[in-house]
Amino acid sequence: MTLASSPNNLVWQPALVDRVDRTQRNGHPGVVVWLTGLPASGKSTLASQVEARLHRMGLHTALLDGDNIRHGLCADLGFSVEDRAENIRRVGEVAKLFAAQGCVVFVALVSPMRDARDAARQRLPAGDFIEVHCHCPVAVCQARDPKGMYARALAGEIPDFTGVSAPYEAPLKPELCIDTAANDVEVSAEQLARYLLDRLQFKVQGA
Repeated sequence: MTLASSPNNLVWQPALVDRVDRTQRNGHPGVVVWLTGLPASGKSTLASQVEARLHRMGLHTALLDGDNIRHGLCADLGFSVEDRAENIRRVGEVAKLFAAQGCVVFVALVSPMRDARDAARQRLPAGDFIEVHCHCPVAVCQARDPKGMYARALAGEIPDFTGVSAPYEAPLKPELCIDTAANDVEVSAEQLARYLLDRLQFKVQGA
């Protein structure tokens, strides 16, 4: 670590607008909604659907998609255990910043290792991390394979692919588990949206 980047040389700059101010203005607190699951388990689709629904209702939202993040912020990372952990750390820090600004932040990320997800949770205030497990058997995910990644991984073209040659550790106690194999997108989206609206105690105008 260089002298310039040492924490001893950094001082946190307080803001004049705090969490309470943003919650009062928005009508809801900022939180991180972390959707985890195997590739093709429906994380991105579900996150997009629910984010759009909440946005139309007047909530302040943001979406961090795993594939999109790797086009920019994490373009320098591979898929080793170490790189995956760093990918999750970076995404977690960005999500934390959005949540601090009062957003309901949807993170759609395989994030296969339990300890890395737990580390992201620990960086946030208690109650601000909502882990959503998109539960879908690997056989169903492989049959879907919308991006053709499973086929390529099974052919040996993609190393360290979760669900084929790399492990996935399912959450032990997620805030919400959605069976994306048994339910269609509309049912899953309704389940997640209802949970979040109740959790955030957001009151729809006119309701």
